[in-house]
Formats: sequence, structure tokens, C-alpha cells
Amino acid sequence: MTLSLDDLLAPMTPARFFAEYHDRQPLHVRGGAAKFASALSWRQINRLLDMTHIWSGHSLQLVLDGNKVPPEQYCGRATSRDNDQVWQPEPAKVKEWVARGASLVLNDVDSLTPGLAAISAALEGAGLGKAQANVYISWQSHKAFPAHFDTHDVWAVQVEGEKTWNIWEGRADWPIPHPAFRAMGQAQHEQAKGRLREKVLLKAGDLLYLPRGWYHDALAEAPASVHVAYGVHAVHGVDLMNILLDRAVRDLEFRKPLPRQDGSAAARFALTARAGQLGQRLAEFCREPQVMAVLEQFVAGYRYQRGGNDLLAARGLAAPAAAGAEEGEAAVFRVLAGGAKPVRRGADWVLKTAAGAVPLSPPEAEAAGWILGRPDVAEGELRAAHPAVDAAALLGRLREAGLLVAA
Repeated sequence: MTLSLDDLLAPMTPARFFAEYHDRQPLHVRGGAAKFASALSWRQINRLLDMTHIWSGHSLQLVLDGNKVPPEQYCGRATSRDNDQVWQPEPAKVKEWVARGASLVLNDVDSLTPGLAAISAALEGAGLGKAQANVYISWQSHKAFPAHFDTHDVWAVQVEGEKTWNIWEGRADWPIPHPAFRAMGQAQHEQAKGRLREKVLLKAGDLLYLPRGWYHDALAEAPASVHVAYGVHAVHGVDLMNILLDRAVRDLEFRKPLPRQDGSAAARFALTARAGQLGQRLAEFCREPQVMAVLEQFVAGYRYQRGGNDLLAARGLAAPAAAGAEEGEAAVFRVLAGGAKPVRRGADWVLKTAAGAVPLSPPEAEAAGWILGRPDVAEGELRAAHPAVDAAALLGRLREAGLLVAA
């Protein structure tokens, strides 16, 4: 699966985004429910959570009304795949906290599904920086986090339900992941966030871009909300200092001792002069072709490495076809028109859609009602529940009518 920045921003163009919004102001892009349907679904969330050993008290966090739940209250002690002792989430305890309204935060998920990885690759492919993703699952009227800013750009993709974001006028001045910015108390944030700039209601398929440092908070409006927050970390000026440090180590002047200090004015003057000389040397380093080549390569390659595994190809062997692929058994479809129902017209049944009416036989009408009452459906499930219906044909017609989309 391949996506580009054009796909994420549509109908806005990347040219307009970079001219008017990037690192300047927030942006809300409305999209249809199908736009990010392949990124994540409830089915995929449950499947990921069932991969017990990839989760810990760090990678899966619970937050209730602004307070983090201590790992020992929803985890048990277990041995990790690396034979380390970790806090591992226990489903029964997680369910208890969810019943009380606790939000779930699934950290570092940007490579766990093809859809999540495709969005990460689109952001990184546009040269925006490293894209790391967290999933936020929240419930109506329960706010996970108070007003805050992030030390990276935020690209929030709404995949389920609705969520209202409060965008405040305040913006921190290009914060970075450093204790100087992470040690601020909530009282400081409340004072610095300023007045409310706007309220943005994100619906499934919408995207919200927030420049680094912009104050925000959010609250679920639907009974359940899922959004994926991509934290996009750009290269900073501080990163250049690391390259210059490597260059300075190879320079004789930086290996010499600084002037000894004895408290005299002459000693202080010598130290000041020496610091100025070294600063000038750093400026000279920045003009060296070798240093600039290292910097250019660092910026161009500033992205995470994902995928690329094909063990059979490495041996010159062809991959076998996926089991059931010919019959479409592996396909899962997201339902875009939840609540829609077939209606009877005399002896016939139809399903009304924006594109027109879909005629249905009585068995198909029953099956269509069953499908549209679910968040998603797999062909095998439909075949098992309604064996009298041609599952592939019905799913295809509902998909053509815009009621389903491949997940």
C-alpha cells in the first residue's frame, strides 16, 4: 500500500500547505469516512492487543480524566521475549479500567499495520522528518490529557468516531525533547495556552495538522473515538551541533586546553578571545564541503526504516499465494453507512444510498441489514452467517454503492 502527501492533504495541494500552513498555523482537512479506513479498525486494534508480548506498561498506557493509571494497576509481572521482567497488560484489568472510562494509548505503532506504515511513509517521503505514531482510544466525555504542546509537529488522523479539539492561541517557541520544555507544570501550561482560537470537530476521515509547540487538548464526542497521532520530528539546529562535534574532535584547536583561569582580568580576556576563535572555527567547518555533505545526507535520510523483508526472494524463490486470496476470504471491509437499513417496496427490497437504490432479494436484504449493523465484515463471516447469499457478489455491490470500503 502506497500513499503520498497529496493523498493525505487532498483536496488541498502540498504547495499550498507548505506556503500557508507548515510550521505556521493549524490546518483541518475534511475527508470522507473512507479516506483513512485502511489505517486502523476496531478489528485490527483487538488483534494488535491480542499480541500480548509486544505490549508493556510503557507501550500500552491507560489515562483516566487526565491522570495516568500506574502500570501495576492494569498489568502483571511477566517475562518479555528478551527474558526481562516487565509489566505486561492483563486483558481483564484493562477491561475494568475501560469500563470506568480510561483512555488507551498505544505507543509506537507506525509499522504495525500496512495502513499505519503507509501514512508514516507518506509524511517521511515528503521530507518532513521521522514519523512516529501513537493510537488514542477514548470514550465520550472522558478527557485523557489537559492543554499541552508537543515537541514535534502533530498529524492527527481520525479513524473512528468523532473528537473535538480545542486549539488555543498560545504557541511555545520551537520546543525540543529536552527537560527545559518537559519539566513545565500544568499551571504554566494553563497560563501560556492563551485564549481559545477555535474548536475543531474531527470526524472519521479528517486530518488535523498542528505545528510544533501549539497548545491543544481534545475530548471524544462519539461514544468511542480512535485517532492516530503522528509525531513528525524534523531535523533541528541542535542536530547540526552533533555533526560539528564529530568534526571538532578531529581538529587540533579544539583538543588544546582552554586558558587557565586565576581570577585576573587578563585570564578572563584570554578565555573570551579563545572562545571567539573556536566559534570562528565552527563557522569555517560549516563551509567545508565534507561537513555539508554529511549534513545533507543526514537530513535526506532522516526517517525510520520499516519493512523490506522478503525471505523467499532472498533465496530466489517465489512467494506462495495467500490462502483464500482467490475467494476473497482474507478481505475485510469497513462499513461506512452504519445504521442504514434495507426497506421493502411491495414484494421487493432496496437499499437507499447517495448513488441511488440497490435492489436486493429477501435473503440479501437480511444479510445487508446484518452487515450494516457491524463496524466491519469479512467475506468468510458473511458466508458463515448467511450461507444462502452469494457473499462476494453482495459485498461487491455494497462496495460499489459506497457503503463499504476495503480495510
